[in-house]
Amino acid sequence: MYDDLRHHTEIPLNHCRPNYRILALTLCLLPACLHAATFDVKSFGAKADGTTPDRAAINKAIEAASAAGGGTVIFPAGTYLTGSIQLRSNITLQFDPGTRLEASADPAAYDDPEPNSSDKFQDFGHSHFHNSLIWGENLENVAIVGPGLISGKALSRNDRGADKAIALKLSRHVTMRDFSILNGGHFGVLATGIDNLTIDNVMIDTNRDGIDIDSCRNVRISNVSVNTPNDDAIVLKGTHALGFARATENVTITNSLVSGYDIGTLLDGTYKRTVTAAPDRDGPTGRIKIGTESEGDFRNITISNIVFDRSRGLALESVDGAHIEDVAVSNITMRQISNAPFFIRLGSRMRAPEGVAIGSIRRISISNVDVYDADPRYGSIISGIPGHDIEDVKFSDIRIVYRGGLTLDQVAKQPADLVNTFFFRATGGVPPREPYATPEREKEYPEPSMFGMMPAYGFFFRHATGIELNNVSVGYIKEDTRPAFVLDQVKDADFQHVKAAKASAVPTFVLQNVEGFSVNRSTPVPDMTLPKTDHKEF
Repeated sequence: MYDDLRHHTEIPLNHCRPNYRILALTLCLLPACLHAATFDVKSFGAKADGTTPDRAAINKAIEAASAAGGGTVIFPAGTYLTGSIQLRSNITLQFDPGTRLEASADPAAYDDPEPNSSDKFQDFGHSHFHNSLIWGENLENVAIVGPGLISGKALSRNDRGADKAIALKLSRHVTMRDFSILNGGHFGVLATGIDNLTIDNVMIDTNRDGIDIDSCRNVRISNVSVNTPNDDAIVLKGTHALGFARATENVTITNSLVSGYDIGTLLDGTYKRTVTAAPDRDGPTGRIKIGTESEGDFRNITISNIVFDRSRGLALESVDGAHIEDVAVSNITMRQISNAPFFIRLGSRMRAPEGVAIGSIRRISISNVDVYDADPRYGSIISGIPGHDIEDVKFSDIRIVYRGGLTLDQVAKQPADLVNTFFFRATGGVPPREPYATPEREKEYPEPSMFGMMPAYGFFFRHATGIELNNVSVGYIKEDTRPAFVLDQVKDADFQHVKAAKASAVPTFVLQNVEGFSVNRSTPVPDMTLPKTDHKEF
């Protein structure tokens, strides 16, 4: 219909109704915007034969499109061997089916990393952007789209050299859609200081981080599959890479898969599971995480409809001064989880400029989650530090089945620096042990394994205020003789409709320095309200 109207402008406009006159006049102007200029990289000399360097031709096409006021740079099917490609404003890179962008093994093919006076506050990879396969800075209205493959086998997975597939800094109105990344270096996608970012229907199968969202606002990640056995799949961060702290806020992550299969087996469809550990010697990573790098705040985050498969669990970590607030997590399934299903950590590593104060974590809601076959060593951990409680965390409609098979005596016999400060009661009616004076590990890199095996198989809470569990069930595949719940230095904890598997003669709850505790309509314990207790087991 629109084409008919455009090509039949001989219709007298005064014969049209007023609204149709406006429509007809508007449609007369449409061809210029509907048929934006296109720039075929082959017309600028790209060979796409997989051996001839095509970097210069690709950048010439982008420069020509930019000089024309913007346009679409087309990559017809073929293999383009290239180094650094510099994006410009108002440019779309469009990959046709069968397009492969192959990262050059020649270090001279990449732009040098730009100086950054703040690089001591974050990893080298976070501090520099130009040393990437595709990069852009201070841009607007850019897109990378189409069912092509970015192959970064030659990119570095360490903090040197060309180490990112895509890196964008201080830009706005960015879209990434429909392509795949195989081996993206240190980062498949690094977005720092981006406003209005959409990542949709992207597949990433890589050897380090998949998608890093750093100091960004108004972000939508949907329908992605990210396989990263050695590092995080989707991670929100708040570094000092921009020279100042900036909040990551208004973020949605939805309808996606994160996993820790063998590298390359997500894209080839074999989903192999032979690699049993990441480089840090814990199990495959492949998770969603907020933090570690966490000077900038995190606000207004929604994570929903996600499958975690053969990965670590969900992690929320403020250790460099960030305030993590108003996070809603819902409709999650997890299977074969290699550490804590939930890890919420407030610490004081303080990798930030001098004077930054310890942060906070509050108003976290986690609901409708099913977890099966979770690592038995750690349970789920919610742990602040002395004087800085995690606040207002709600778990509802949660079911977790751990592998089980551990005992409280195994926990007690760990090296002293891996044992938590609790009175452990071993099996067989042995009197309580002396407490182990374990450090709080306030300044360490946060991972569940930092604490060693936990005294609770289900949930461990420490330095927390305002904890609610409603319709939460924990159990195990093989009998575990640790308590289901351990609370240490916790205030205002409310348990409603909670169910926990329980071995004979093992308490369900262990409370240590707890104020304002209540449990109701829960199995297998009676209803109870405790204004304050120094130590109680039941």
